[in-house]
Amino acid sequence: MGTLQVLRESLTAAELLKGLGITVLLGRFLATTSARQQKGALTWNSPIALGAITTAGLFFLFLVARSWLALVDHHVPEPYLDEFFHIPQAQTYCEGRYWDWDDKITTPPGLYLLSVAYHKFWMLTECTPLTLRSNNLLATLLTALVAARCRSLIEARSAERDGGSTSQSLSYYSYHTAINIALFPVIFFFSALYYTDTFSTLFVLLAYQNHLLRVGLDKPSVLNDVWTVVLGVFGLFMRQTNVFWIVVYMGGLEAVHALRSLKPAPADQSARELTLAGDIRYYLWRASVGDIHDLPLNLSWPHDWFFSLATIAVAAVCNPSEVLRQAWPHITVLGLFAGFVAWNEGVVLGDKSNHVATIHLAQMLYIWPFFAFFSAPLLIPSFLSLLEAPLRLVTKSAKIPSKPTLTQPLLKPEEPEKPLIPGITDLLFVKRIYYIPYILGTVLLSLAVVKFNTIIHPFTLADNRHYMFYVFRYTILGSVKLRYLLSTPPHDQSPLDPPPTTRLRKHPPPSKSKTTVTTTPTPTPTPPPPTPSTSSPPTSTALLWLLATTLSLVTAPLVEPRYFILPWVFWRLLVPAWKPAAGAGKDLPGLGRVYQLGQSIDLRLGLETVWFLAINVGTMYMFLFRSFYWRDADGEVSDGGRVQRFMW
Repeated sequence: MGTLQVLRESLTAAELLKGLGITVLLGRFLATTSARQQKGALTWNSPIALGAITTAGLFFLFLVARSWLALVDHHVPEPYLDEFFHIPQAQTYCEGRYWDWDDKITTPPGLYLLSVAYHKFWMLTECTPLTLRSNNLLATLLTALVAARCRSLIEARSAERDGGSTSQSLSYYSYHTAINIALFPVIFFFSALYYTDTFSTLFVLLAYQNHLLRVGLDKPSVLNDVWTVVLGVFGLFMRQTNVFWIVVYMGGLEAVHALRSLKPAPADQSARELTLAGDIRYYLWRASVGDIHDLPLNLSWPHDWFFSLATIAVAAVCNPSEVLRQAWPHITVLGLFAGFVAWNEGVVLGDKSNHVATIHLAQMLYIWPFFAFFSAPLLIPSFLSLLEAPLRLVTKSAKIPSKPTLTQPLLKPEEPEKPLIPGITDLLFVKRIYYIPYILGTVLLSLAVVKFNTIIHPFTLADNRHYMFYVFRYTILGSVKLRYLLSTPPHDQSPLDPPPTTRLRKHPPPSKSKTTVTTTPTPTPTPPPPTPSTSSPPTSTALLWLLATTLSLVTAPLVEPRYFILPWVFWRLLVPAWKPAAGAGKDLPGLGRVYQLGQSIDLRLGLETVWFLAINVGTMYMFLFRSFYWRDADGEVSDGGRVQRFMW
């Protein structure tokens, strides 16, 4: 039976109406919880228009995911790979035998319990591979819904920090970002297979949405605290490693929010000692009362990262009650998880022999090529920035334009100022002489990790059904030079930096008049507040993301794209919108039109959608139509003659 015939028989009128009904409900829910009520003309922020547009996007997502499910059910009707363990276990739960457990399963039973509830809700009498797989189709739609709310709340919290007006309205950037997150190939592929990844992502995002709502309140209620614990436990019921995101990342963000909420009074610098020891005492005192150093990421340098960590640590030690009051639900989740580990004598359920935690630092080098490949469209601003210089040379228009371009600072350059403390601090924090040694140090450290900590798990090279087998075979194991080349970590500009990347200088000397100003270890002039959707996340958020990512990856000896899902999702939610400066590139052939179009819509989003769809079509084709058989040394078919298929 041809592909079109399969789709025609699967996407019946009843099935389409069912999907339309679900997406209408989800779209209306998103619209009513996100849109501003406006009178008059129909705008993006009106509930009717927003509901229609979000419904259209969700229905498109439903059509793509339902088509994928239909094709998988037709070509792969029996359980495949890990489904050999998950589907029988879910069927056991559907029969009410909740204490029967397959010891080969290493993850908690959250997915199976949800499947039982799913079948009871839809009044399904039998847990078949198709009905169990359809669980993840619904989870994919809900993931898009929750991701849209998360991005919208991120923009609202960003506006609060910048001192601008706040709104719960859903921006187009938030909406389209959420659709792209649901289409992310490593997530979308498993929307038609009975794996834990889709629901695991959904429940962690639900916990994150709750966190973003909590930090928008003056004081969370006890009921919300309890709900935070419940969501955290649900997240751990999906996958144990979610503890790093629920406890470390979100718990850390809650602690930083508690410290920001202290809002100490402005300090008078007139009595400040202009010595190194005086500066240290002054900044320690300011940190102790909650004046933490937390610049937007695009304005920070490595020394700002250090000061951010140092001032947050000092503030937390000096204000433990405020931190505990805000973060106790996450500490409770950590305690419950520790109790589970003690009871289970380990993190992994079932077979522990092939899932032994280890230190695998090379994981933090693999993640950057992974991000660069999947998020290539988000690097367009950096690519265009590189094109400007040669184009100006060709067009003989190298003069600085009157308005800032993509590569120029938004703030006017200032003359160097006399440093507050001469000598070593001037060299470190104004001239930043450490930066080149810092880059060289990170490169050398990366090369050392490649040489001494490259771990090749037996599963990686024993199974040629996974794409990582070929990645390792033709890169990590194929060429020593390529292995070291890929180990170089990213530096300077990141997609988290809204272009242009503006680097600010050290603070000016204090005025002789007795004015009061709020200070941080390296105060900087306050730039005009950006629009919420283009705001860069705080340095503390990026550092907590890096910490959670490191903990979740370096403890895993096996390299799997699925392990990168949550780091990518949280990173993608933090990526700000791109809007070129007015008049950028107007004197450059071709680029001016691109920048002009970028004024009205973020061009990266559409390209990201097309890119993800192309990857999905490719992996779907390989899985369905490029099957093969394993053969032994004599050429005889092995593994019982089962069909083998390519997958993530």
